[in-house]
Amino acid sequence: MPEIRAPQIPSQKLKTPAAQKPAVPAVPSAVEPSLVRRFLLARGNSAFADRGFHWLMVLCALSIFGIVALILWQLVLRSQLSWHAFGFRFFYQSFTNPETGKPMYWDPVNSLFSAVPFIYGTLLSSFLALLLAVPLAVGVAVFLTEMCPRALRGPLAFLTELLAAIPSVIYGLWGVFVLVPLLREHVNPGLIQWFGWTGLFNNDNPTGLGFLAAGVILAIMILPIVSSLTREVMTAVPHSQREAVLALGATRWEMIRMGVLRNARIGIVGAIILGLGRALGETMAVTMVIGNTPEIHRSLLSNGSSMAAVIANEFTEAVGDMHLSALIEIGLALFIVTIIVNAFAQLLVWAVTRGAPAQTH
Repeated sequence: MPEIRAPQIPSQKLKTPAAQKPAVPAVPSAVEPSLVRRFLLARGNSAFADRGFHWLMVLCALSIFGIVALILWQLVLRSQLSWHAFGFRFFYQSFTNPETGKPMYWDPVNSLFSAVPFIYGTLLSSFLALLLAVPLAVGVAVFLTEMCPRALRGPLAFLTELLAAIPSVIYGLWGVFVLVPLLREHVNPGLIQWFGWTGLFNNDNPTGLGFLAAGVILAIMILPIVSSLTREVMTAVPHSQREAVLALGATRWEMIRMGVLRNARIGIVGAIILGLGRALGETMAVTMVIGNTPEIHRSLLSNGSSMAAVIANEFTEAVGDMHLSALIEIGLALFIVTIIVNAFAQLLVWAVTRGAPAQTH
């Protein structure tokens, strides 16, 4: 009998469910290509619109230079009377009081003006502000960057930067009603008792107003600026610097001191100078607590004045054209100094942070 064989079934490639590729549903685009093409074809030549947009942006950028140049030109123009009368002697001369024989610097009645006491008060109060604010600001920046727990970092950084959003008049009111009584009743007596021999603290001004009160107010106001910029330049230091110092056996403090602060020192100096520029131009808060006396005293507890304070106090009550011109010349000097200080600070910060990506912790 012939051999019966089973019918052969053509071999087919079996596809398992795992080997089958699922069908990807088509995602509808937000804008159909046909619509975009029709818009581009219908709009015609866009060269005129592109040039218009380009020059509009250039005009926006040049307007900043125009505003600064306009302010500078007006200050120079309005201070010509004082320039012709005193020249550069306006910034260093003094006059003799015919009644007391003591030097005087500001006499609107006799049209005798000198900016010396206001320059002195501005520099002294700003130096005190830096002396008080810089250690605290750097300490806050180090803690937030290197030591702060993640849950506390955000709220603490927000509260620190919130100090910069408080209006200066609020700082002034707080200084008048809280800081000045505190200094007068508790701080100044101790300073006089323990450091009166230095001549920097004496009891000739029992009101509590003066350079020290202005310095404390300015220190609180520039604290968020110095702290924020210091934190940025410290964050820009690569993690490899930290890891390399720790790998050599350094402690955590040594790592922060040698691996972080040393590499960020130029940026920290820039942040300090930027804070100095903020302190130099502060007006309302300083006016309310410095005492507003155009005199020069060695004691930090004595009354004084600043360039911004004298302009705010006397500009609307100027007794003559010479008085008004002298005030505007003080404003010109303050404007130039502030621009130079801020430009130098920005240059130092840029020298550290250029090309450095932000690091996350």
